[in-house]
Amino acid sequence: MMEVTRLLDAAAAGDVQAAAELLPAVYAELRQLAAVRLANEKAGHTLQPTALVHEAYLRLVGDQPRDRNGRGDFFAAAAGALLRILIDAARRKGRQRHGGGRRRVDLAEAESIVNEPSGDLLDLDAALTRLEATDPTAARLVKLRYYAGLTMPEAAAALGLPLRTAERNWTYARTWLHRDLARQS
Repeated sequence: MMEVTRLLDAAAAGDVQAAAELLPAVYAELRQLAAVRLANEKAGHTLQPTALVHEAYLRLVGDQPRDRNGRGDFFAAAAGALLRILIDAARRKGRQRHGGGRRRVDLAEAESIVNEPSGDLLDLDAALTRLEATDPTAARLVKLRYYAGLTMPEAAAALGLPLRTAERNWTYARTWLHRDLARQS
C-alpha cells in the first residue's frame, strides 16, 4: 500500500517512470474491482474486466492532475471512472442506433428469448445524483463503499469523517436511495 502511495505522489510530481510503474502496481486490485462491478451487472453485458480496467486507467491518467491523498483516493477515483464507463455503456446500449429497442439473444439459446437488461444502473445513477444534490457526503460515501469497494473505516478515512458518523451517513444514504428508487418505479 505504501508503494502505491509513493508511486502516486511521484507521478503527481511529474515522474514519468513512476507513472509507468503505477499500472502494474494497481492492476490486480483494479481488475478485481472491475470484475465485482461486472458481476453485479445484468446478463448480456459486453464489457470484460480487462477492457474496463484499461479504459478506467486511461481516463484516470488522462484526467487533469488532482490532489489525491494516497491509495484510498486513487481507488475511489478509479471506482468513479469504472462507474462512468458502465453508465456510458448502458446509455449507449439504450440508444436506437445501438439497438436500443432490440433484445440480445445468445446464439446457443436462440429458442428462449431473454429480456433486455433493465436500466437498474441508470436508475441508481439518477438516484445518486439526486442524493448528491441533498447530501454530497452521503453520496460520496455510497460511491466509495459500493463502487470502490472500500470498507467502512477506509471510506470514513477517505472522507475525513469519524467512523461512527460515516456509519450513520451510510444508514441514511441506503434508506434514502431505497425510498427514492421505490418512488421512481
